[in-house]
Amino acid sequence: MENDQLKTQHLKPNKVLKKFLQHGPISPQFIADSISKHSSKTNIGAHTIFLGQVRKDKIETNEVQAIEYSAYEEMAEQEIHKLREEAISKYQLSCLHIHHSLGNVNAGEISLFVFVSAPHRTNVFTACSDVVEQIKNKVPIWGKEILANGTHIWKTNKTNG
Repeated sequence: MENDQLKTQHLKPNKVLKKFLQHGPISPQFIADSISKHSSKTNIGAHTIFLGQVRKDKIETNEVQAIEYSAYEEMAEQEIHKLREEAISKYQLSCLHIHHSLGNVNAGEISLFVFVSAPHRTNVFTACSDVVEQIKNKVPIWGKEILANGTHIWKTNKTNG
């Protein structure tokens, strides 16, 4: 996709695309503000949210303290934009917001926020699940688990949960 095409959204011409990737964790206040902004949209009958939180997994004798996310940013932004537009069309969504962290995100903090809105509930559940799986499987974002002893392990995505 050419750079000029990325600068405008398919569904809303002349609007500059928002970035999907952000440095650091996604704050509870950002999530609350996102929800609050939708209360005036009376054509929406259902919302669902997926929050990906960094777990304090135990790996052998160490615990995960954080995940350091990195990405091929330009390609990741393009891929998220593409899957977002496809999901809006496929599931007849009113809104679809996706935010993914880059950099360090500590255990207990949010690294992925997917917020789906539509006139009816069935669409939001199916769309949200599909979008999260596509992000995990298609978008070039990688996580390095930082362990308590200072070592790190590259994280592999598990599609079963």
